[in-house]
Amino acid sequence: MVASYSGHYECVRELIMQGADINLQREVTLGAECVLHVHSVLQTGSTALFFAAQQGHNDIVKLLFEFGASTEFQTKDGGTALSAACQYGHTSVVESLLKHGAHVHDQLNDGATPLFLAAQEGHVTVIRQLLSSGAKVNQPREDGTAPLWMAAQMGHSEVVKVLLLRGADRDADRKDGSTALFKAAYKGYNDVIEELLKFSPSLSLLKNGSTALHAAVMGGNVRTVVLLLGANADPSLQNKNNELPADLTKNERILTLLRTKVAHRPS
Repeated sequence: MVASYSGHYECVRELIMQGADINLQREVTLGAECVLHVHSVLQTGSTALFFAAQQGHNDIVKLLFEFGASTEFQTKDGGTALSAACQYGHTSVVESLLKHGAHVHDQLNDGATPLFLAAQEGHVTVIRQLLSSGAKVNQPREDGTAPLWMAAQMGHSEVVKVLLLRGADRDADRKDGSTALFKAAYKGYNDVIEELLKFSPSLSLLKNGSTALHAAVMGGNVRTVVLLLGANADPSLQNKNNELPADLTKNERILTLLRTKVAHRPS
């Protein structure tokens, strides 16, 4: 187990050749004993395969498969070797795991899929691998957060682009009613916003009672406001508190942009 985590290929091979029981499941703490069992499970539920995948040791992953390692085991939080490899962006490990039957639809206890984890961390190549293997592009976490929303929140514009091209719902919202555009607008992630605007996302009132323009104004990024106004966001829409976007800022540049847009809107 320790050898798998640390990437000691020869040590792992020797331990297995010395008779490691590939079917044994045990609860031990990492480092408690210097033996490796292909299927032994830590108190967290982690296996040798999980650790090798997490650390990107593809040679050890392949070796463990030679001796019957299973992709089925989950940690106590629902993690698998595949979810770990996807989270850390280990493309070669992901390829090996998928070839050996790892399930792209497995979820953590909070509902996060391997695709969600890869989107969160910005691993574009891994995302392409997963989508090619049948991963569901819109599968949300239990709180309603979709991979696209998470990628937008983290500012991963290339991930956002790939997900949209593969059919991601541009207006998928979380339970709080916010969309990917709303979140990107608040954070001022303009590269993300540009990708989203290519797919005509909603600029109207959202389920959270606000608009992306309100979010942009609160975020204070002038270029974000320019982008949204250029996409015909309406500065005369009020949020659930009856506030205009202009009511949410003292930034004179933003106020000028908003007033100019209002003045030039058709009556």
